[in-house]
Amino acid sequence: MRPGNDAEAGCGAAMPTGLMASEVIRHMFARRHNPAMPRILLIDDDEHLAAPLTTYFARFGCTLESAVRPSEGLAKLRAGQYDAAILDVMLPEMDGFALCREIRKESDIPIVMLTARGEVMDRVVGLELGADDYVPKPFEPRELVARVQTILRRQRSTPAVANGHGNNGTQLRVFDGLSIDLDRRQVLRQGERVELTGTEFELLALLAAEPGKVFSRDDILNRLRGHEAELYTRAVDIVVSRLRKKLEPLDCIKTLRNAGYALAVARSEPA
Repeated sequence: MRPGNDAEAGCGAAMPTGLMASEVIRHMFARRHNPAMPRILLIDDDEHLAAPLTTYFARFGCTLESAVRPSEGLAKLRAGQYDAAILDVMLPEMDGFALCREIRKESDIPIVMLTARGEVMDRVVGLELGADDYVPKPFEPRELVARVQTILRRQRSTPAVANGHGNNGTQLRVFDGLSIDLDRRQVLRQGERVELTGTEFELLALLAAEPGKVFSRDDILNRLRGHEAELYTRAVDIVVSRLRKKLEPLDCIKTLRNAGYALAVARSEPA
């Protein structure tokens, strides 16, 4: 493997404090707040893959740790603080899809799936379960690094436009029944907190930046990925579907046939 050009390392969100007892598991999954050295966990049963990838990720300012079994990976995620996870689809004990589902029960950590042969169904299932991106095998290490860096940058680069500020100066976008805190990356639906993945949050923030504007699937792919990638419009539909379910009973994301998606909800004055 050859070293690539210097690239900007991403960073995760700050770890929450003052968690309630019911959020202890989420706290155990909290992401490392260390912009200089993001910490990534690779869960793949190919024992010969981890060592070269660890060296390669280090060239771009990332610490890569590994686990060969899902049970080992889950234990590491719960005991440590990671900025992102990379999951192989073909694993012992449980496949990568089941592992993704287990992680999503407890954490919104960014997830990249490694899909054999790049099959479309692997991508669809992974995205439906809450994965943020996918990389088909075999892959170039530089592409995997780039995908992870893009996801980490997305975690801290929410569009800056807001329609108001809270009493503490926090940027807010406030609508009827919906509040989006850009600084804390938190969403309240009718006063109740909604747990979103990084991709889901970025999609909602994008739509909320210009309510009523129709964003095509191509627009959304280009804005969320942040780099040229294979056009895969089905991925957008899947993320929108996930987001809609989490925002129910609000019906605020409208589909315009053959055009795209728009946020259709009235603004409110921030508290």
